Amino acid sequence: MAEIAVIGCGQAGLVVATSFASLGHQVVGIDIDRRKIEACSRGISPIREPGLDALLLDGVQSGRLTFLAEYPDVIEADFVFIAVDTPTSPSGACDLRALKSATTSMAPVLRDDAIVVNKSTVPVGTCDEIERLLRTSGAPRATVVSNPEFLQEGDAVRNFTQPDRIVLGSNHPASLARVASLYQDFDAPIFTCDVRTAEMIKYASNAFLAMKISFINEMASICDVLGADVSHVAGGMGLDPRIGGKFLRAGIGWGGSCFPKDVTALEYAASLHGVRAQLLRGVVETNRDMRRQVIRKLRDELGPIESTRVVVLGASFKPHTSDIRESPALEVANLLRLGGAEVRVVDGHVAPEDVTAQFPHLVVTDDLLEAARDADAIVLATEWPEFLELPFDELARVMRRPLIVDGRNVLDDRVVRDAGFIYRCIGRPGAEGGTPVITEVVNERIDREPVLVRNGRSPVLASD
Repeated sequence: MAEIAVIGCGQAGLVVATSFASLGHQVVGIDIDRRKIEACSRGISPIREPGLDALLLDGVQSGRLTFLAEYPDVIEADFVFIAVDTPTSPSGACDLRALKSATTSMAPVLRDDAIVVNKSTVPVGTCDEIERLLRTSGAPRATVVSNPEFLQEGDAVRNFTQPDRIVLGSNHPASLARVASLYQDFDAPIFTCDVRTAEMIKYASNAFLAMKISFINEMASICDVLGADVSHVAGGMGLDPRIGGKFLRAGIGWGGSCFPKDVTALEYAASLHGVRAQLLRGVVETNRDMRRQVIRKLRDELGPIESTRVVVLGASFKPHTSDIRESPALEVANLLRLGGAEVRVVDGHVAPEDVTAQFPHLVVTDDLLEAARDADAIVLATEWPEFLELPFDELARVMRRPLIVDGRNVLDDRVVRDAGFIYRCIGRPGAEGGTPVITEVVNERIDREPVLVRNGRSPVLASD
């Protein structure tokens, strides 16, 4: 069993630390946030993540997992994992200050043969910089391995313990082999490469998944005006093994701590080197437009949203996590507030003070019926399980105007409409109870040739 230190006890770092401890390794978690360290030392997780509470408590009680706010005990570690935040700076670049600070702070106390394993998402070339900093800060023999994390919030523990693949990159073959030995009992392929390629694999993976979501959302916008159902379009596409069905669910777009900053950072890095990453820019813009589309749907039904009262269901960026970073739900709520609406956010899994720290004018509650009283509309923005079976009859009785915009396409449209609601969703005009939008033929049919049709907005071509 190895001696492991994990620097950074946030969403990724805490999962890494508790999971390695559960495998029998001796692990110390280090973080400059003393309140977080105190909570973890008592076996109390500061973040919401299914399965994490049990792993943390077991690790602490067994003595395999300890937590510190200082670096001295790092000297005992065979492996030091870095898992600190690398947020986006105002310029779009990746902010590496926390990572550089951690590197220079640990360097004087590292063992000569220690291996620093970077799990933070960083621009290509950063691990080379980490190694340079280590050598100039007191650890001349330390080596660095890139081991990008592929943890989905809400499923991170399973992602770590049952990974699809393990990516390791280093310019030091012996160090690469030592880190690979930590994962030798995992039932997953271990992909090894040079350090810069490993860093790029992380960015490319997240950018591709973000692109896939933005693509189906753009298809949803087209389905809205052509009368097709995007959920069936995604189902038909997903049966093709070259495409696959994952990440093909239309809605108000992606958020969280990874996709927004990683796509932005990759586009920024490309532009610095003269590469026009036009696809990445389009991915980001399509994602932004999905928020605006919700506002447009509300305006179509309510007219001006000024002085209306709107309930937004959800604050976290996705269900099963309390993370509100880059949350589409809160972006929609804030856009509504800026438009003059009175907004109430309903989410019993997120601390209201976390929301109001970013958006001080938003009201956050866990009382759905009270929030909906005299409301003009409900927007379902985060698909928490309790929002899938809402008390529609009761809601209709207390609302001023029973309107629901289903930003995640998860509600049963027939049940919603039977309760008296107007139902609006993303890319499924038939589910809204209307007739498909198509089509006035404006030229004579010619066999085997496309027929020009008009949908009321712009001409399009439709095959027979």
